[in-house]
Amino acid sequence: MNFGAKIKLLEEWIDKSNRIVLFTGAGISTLSGIPDFRSANGLYKRKNVISPEQVLSHHYFLAHPESFYQFLKKEMLYFNAKPNKVHFWISNLEEEKEITVITQNIDSLHQKAGSKIVLELHGNIREYYCMKCGRKYDKEILKRELPICNCNGLIRPNIVLYEEPLNEEIFNEAIFAILKADMIIVMGSSLVVTPASFLLSFYNGNRFVIMNKDETLYDRKANLVFHEDILKVIRNVKK
Repeated sequence: MNFGAKIKLLEEWIDKSNRIVLFTGAGISTLSGIPDFRSANGLYKRKNVISPEQVLSHHYFLAHPESFYQFLKKEMLYFNAKPNKVHFWISNLEEEKEITVITQNIDSLHQKAGSKIVLELHGNIREYYCMKCGRKYDKEILKRELPICNCNGLIRPNIVLYEEPLNEEIFNEAIFAILKADMIIVMGSSLVVTPASFLLSFYNGNRFVIMNKDETLYDRKANLVFHEDILKVIRNVKK
């Protein structure tokens, strides 16, 4: 099927669907200047003394919180990043459709673009809390070299670290959204991170779309696949 025919089919499916789930990954955040993890220019390719997987692990955070926060502030904080055309394309769908965004991203750009229902599988970088008393903080706490609560408890970002399970409530909400979806569109995800990618197995419909530059393990299960640039795809879709 050529590109034009695929765009026409995508438009037809969107038109016929009432409940659409958008499953998004780092491939849409890179368009806003936020580096991903696994691409040629991603965090995993940089020459760090310690690998990102180790620094962003639960045990490393507890053992070396100062080093953890140094890495976080240097490599992962992009508070000035703005939503791009993909984020706004998704939020604009809410004008006519029931949209649920399930995202692996922690940058909150979906919310900045106006999306109302956003399930953040891996948490977010805008919220922080004390591990001892539970007190909540915002990003201003990062002005401290090592964020410590008034109760002397260690403050951590509200992100899911390696070795930690996903938030059960959010994960269950994502399952429910996918089970009732007429259509699911994956955008900018390699679908290699589990258990997040496992969610796709709950979709039982026949409008499963993947938009990702590189091939994924789910391509053969999808009903429509785009390996073109995501911006190229949405620019050609008539809303």
